[in-house]
Amino acid sequence: MIKTLEKSARTEDEAIALALKELGLDRDEVSVEILERAKSGFLGIGASPALVRVSYEAPDEEPVQQPQAAAVQTQAPAEAAPAGDEPPEYAQIRKFLGGLLERMGVKAEMEFSPRDNGGVNVSLSGSGMGAIIGRRGETLDAIQHLTNYVVNRGSEKHMHISVDAECYRSKREESLTRLAEKMAEKAIKYKRSMALEPMNSYERHVIHTALQNYKGVTTSSTGVEPNRRVVVSYVKPEQPDNKPKSREWA
Repeated sequence: MIKTLEKSARTEDEAIALALKELGLDRDEVSVEILERAKSGFLGIGASPALVRVSYEAPDEEPVQQPQAAAVQTQAPAEAAPAGDEPPEYAQIRKFLGGLLERMGVKAEMEFSPRDNGGVNVSLSGSGMGAIIGRRGETLDAIQHLTNYVVNRGSEKHMHISVDAECYRSKREESLTRLAEKMAEKAIKYKRSMALEPMNSYERHVIHTALQNYKGVTTSSTGVEPNRRVVVSYVKPEQPDNKPKSREWA
């Protein structure tokens, strides 16, 4: 179920940061729409804050069945836990992903590592990873989405699970960063806005992050999923404060 949250702040980045803090989510877990851009005004007059709308996926509300779902969740890790000291969350992820990959006819090794925000990184390796990744990572994104939905369903605390295969995401980030810088150079050279191809929220986040401190440009997202895209816009340099000087008449 998609939910939204609107936040206002002095800048777009501050408004997004406030929304992420309130939701307890990462930037790649949400889609951001800038409703109103911040305006500095003239000498502080006419200034207005930025307004953003953050869309995120929340578990379906099932008040009647929720206790049963919670009970299944607490029992599943015990059944799936392999030998060793693997945390229950890892065992639950392993059980779901293992069953999903088996139905896809793919065998893969799973390696787990903790994320800084309390989430989990899952790295898949083995033969047939091309089928797992899919075109531009679409299949991998779908697998990650399903894993997050199933594991977090019925749980009060949301845990973000990042699923990767053969380091695809890091390689894709490098490619997107190069693309972002190339588009920024074009925007500055031609003094115009450059629209990129449609991307998912994760890829748009990479573009925004790559150019957040790039002088001469600003980024925004436009359009509706699945055709939402990033626009890199040229920003005119600030003019020096040329105050009128007194003139001496001859």
